[in-house]
Amino acid sequence: MTSPRPTVALMLSKDPVLERGGDVELSRLLMTLAADTFAVTAICLSEQSGTVETDLVPGGLTLHRVRKPEIAPAQLAGRSLAGRRSLVHVRFDSPELRSVIESVHADVYLAEHSYMAESFLASRRAGVDRLAVNTHVSESLVWRATRGLLGRLEAPRLVRDELRVARAAHAVATFDADEAHDYRDRGVDSARWLDLTLPPGDPVDVASTPPRLVFLGTRDWPPNQEAFERAVALWPRIADGIAGAELCVVGGRSASATPVDLPPGVRDLGFVDDLHGFLATCRGMVAPISTGGGVRVKFLDAARIGLPVVGTRAAVGSLDEVYGLDTCADDDAVVTAARRLLVDVDAAVADGQRLHDITARRWRERRPHEAVGSLLVDAMAANR
Repeated sequence: MTSPRPTVALMLSKDPVLERGGDVELSRLLMTLAADTFAVTAICLSEQSGTVETDLVPGGLTLHRVRKPEIAPAQLAGRSLAGRRSLVHVRFDSPELRSVIESVHADVYLAEHSYMAESFLASRRAGVDRLAVNTHVSESLVWRATRGLLGRLEAPRLVRDELRVARAAHAVATFDADEAHDYRDRGVDSARWLDLTLPPGDPVDVASTPPRLVFLGTRDWPPNQEAFERAVALWPRIADGIAGAELCVVGGRSASATPVDLPPGVRDLGFVDDLHGFLATCRGMVAPISTGGGVRVKFLDAARIGLPVVGTRAAVGSLDEVYGLDTCADDDAVVTAARRLLVDVDAAVADGQRLHDITARRWRERRPHEAVGSLLVDAMAANR
């Protein structure tokens, strides 16, 4: 008679059925990888409430929905001051979420984002059951980039809260190697880089593409808007003398940013109905990101279909080690690398083939599966 599989309950800030986005995509990937060796359930904040059965992972998954708390600024500020915690971590500590966490049994609980551990730590399971944390990205980076003066004031409090959560967890994962190193320097010995990659998809036929680059990203996120403006400003230098050169911008536009005048050869397409189909018409992706953190989903989406990428270190992050990439340190490097893809088709084909081959090999070797399994097993085995 076989022993039952261990169980893991993920705690998610977004509904993996109703919502989309890079962090949701990676949480769904993590659930699928965990289901390889664990029985998986999930608790999520949502616009709905109640328990549903879904097919998000092989064999099905029970999803416990908790209605997302409304933002009440005055109340949050009071709780933040009283508890000496950041606004984000206070907001995601709710009695309703605690109650559901206490009602769901698992061998290990995995918080997707550090702040999703707050309700667990305030519940009766704290100090009794096993907690793992996958940080995704430090919210201090997010707040510094998007919240002006308030973000700069909150950033140190966010770092303090994230460190407190990490020290309380039995295992900690990050999507950036430097972040994991920083946690270990601060005494969180369990911190490790979770170098996930997506499963390989049908490769782009780069050899048949026109001299077209794509910029991909929703520009309501200020770092994406900043990178979009940089790409547009550099485009005349990139396209100089290249017949038919084109830059297509895909993704939602910023509602607050000042409109940018587009030079010849640049098209702002907004959302496209068939993203993969459109990417298959592009020679490569350009990502001159200046502010970044966590895992770079747009890069992984390109790598899985063998689409070459011109990116900065902020755009690629620690994945440059996985894929052996040379990232662009300044504007001149971005221009040179982008022109190379547009002019040298054979070089673009080779770049894309290498990305696809590495992605496929890692999946065959089950590297992503082992990374997630190791995180959860280590949390279960931790002595404290």
